[in-house]
Amino acid sequence: MTMDPLVLMTDVEQSTEALLREAEGWDPSVVAEPSGLPGWTVGHVLTHLARNAEAYTNLLVWARTGVETPAYANPAAREEGIEAGCRRPLAEQLGDLRAAHDRFADAAAAMPAAAWAAHLPPIGQSAAGVPWARLREVEVHRVDLDRGYTPADWTDAFALRLLREIVAAAPEGSPALTLRPLGLEHPLQLGEGDGPAVSGPTKSLAAWLAGRAGGADLTVSPDGELPLIPRWK
Repeated sequence: MTMDPLVLMTDVEQSTEALLREAEGWDPSVVAEPSGLPGWTVGHVLTHLARNAEAYTNLLVWARTGVETPAYANPAAREEGIEAGCRRPLAEQLGDLRAAHDRFADAAAAMPAAAWAAHLPPIGQSAAGVPWARLREVEVHRVDLDRGYTPADWTDAFALRLLREIVAAAPEGSPALTLRPLGLEHPLQLGEGDGPAVSGPTKSLAAWLAGRAGGADLTVSPDGELPLIPRWK
């Protein structure tokens, strides 16, 4: 998957529009139903996606103007915003998500080429990483909504990039594993030291490491159970 932020913005647009089209056909009562995330309803996930779009809009404004604009006003604002909006009617939530996405897209369109290189301390990288971060949020949380969209629906490019990101950001103490995605010439190493090899489709490996699938179609060599891994995100 390319690092070109404008190309990634096209992916963000397509993923968001697909989610909104799907959600327009849901029963309004769905907002109170459990999502795939412990303790969160569908309404929690939808509200989070809207507030996350606004958070990333703030970071793009920071990169473009040089004026420090935190993603959230304070450490508690993220959770407070989700709780404040999660019980709203479905139509209101979808309108909010669409409007927040549009503001994010407008902020990206307003970025001069040089601004994409601006370093953003909250994400530890340049602004060029923001479109990928937003795409990751939308695609992973579409799965968390538990309304029929699964990791099998991810593109191969998205799954591979997500897999590589999870491996690169693995916390200290992660079990040593050699990951062998089918069709990928070079394995990926998780953790330090020797450990079993886990093989399977890239989408399945990414979903398992992200805590969005049980890994039923993965194989372990030498034979054994899949190891327990820290929950990602």
